[in-house]
Amino acid sequence: MKNPINILPNFTDYLQIENADIRFQEATDVAMKIKNAGVKIYPNMDHAAIFCDPPHLVADGLKQLGYINGWDARCYPSPVDGCDYINVSAQLSADSPAKNDGWFDYVAVVHPVDKLALDHMLGQGHGNPFIHHLTWGIVAPERGNNNDFEYASTVVPFMVNQRQIIGEVIGDEPGTLIIALPENVVSNPKLKDELPKWLGDLKEEEYQLESMQGGGFLIQFFVLTGGRIEVALRVDTTQTFNPKSVHKISEDEISAIQGK
Repeated sequence: MKNPINILPNFTDYLQIENADIRFQEATDVAMKIKNAGVKIYPNMDHAAIFCDPPHLVADGLKQLGYINGWDARCYPSPVDGCDYINVSAQLSADSPAKNDGWFDYVAVVHPVDKLALDHMLGQGHGNPFIHHLTWGIVAPERGNNNDFEYASTVVPFMVNQRQIIGEVIGDEPGTLIIALPENVVSNPKLKDELPKWLGDLKEEEYQLESMQGGGFLIQFFVLTGGRIEVALRVDTTQTFNPKSVHKISEDEISAIQGK
């Protein structure tokens, strides 16, 4: 089968997460539908977002697998449901055998800051820890010799098109298209005239454009209502997330209230 997907055979050897089976089934269903529609995704997921308290419930197992906790020396404040959480990313080292088993490239370990957030998280009945969402990585178009601006003119329309295709095949309204581009693209005077061409019929409320801290391209959106499954295109990034993106996504796109 072309471009197979990897669903972890040894997940429970390292992490005990009550709702994992549900999320993996949703991720598999989404993957098969969008692949059949011609969307190319990587076999391993881009990232998983796991809510927990305390963080070591997840970080210990990840470290055993070869993940580097806090690899990008950043934490990402995440205002979910009006409550304060902190997202700390782990990256799977390139030489880890866990890659062959299908483990995610990154894990966002998201923990509540205070008792209000903790009570809200535990009150949803998902378990502690629980997988909030899983993210498939979309295979990006070839860059060739294009500079950043030229490549942006390719990948932004590409992801606008992927969003439309995925929304139609899934039958669910896709989330906001979060477009984080290199600073030299966002500050380029030509962008004002070119961006409408890249976005096509996308409405203003359907996208957010920003510069990517640390450089590179990160374009992402949620596939299922409630933010349970996401897709992301990533090229030449030096950190897992963009702080502005995380704030927008946490505040407007995701919730700990996802049903039981």
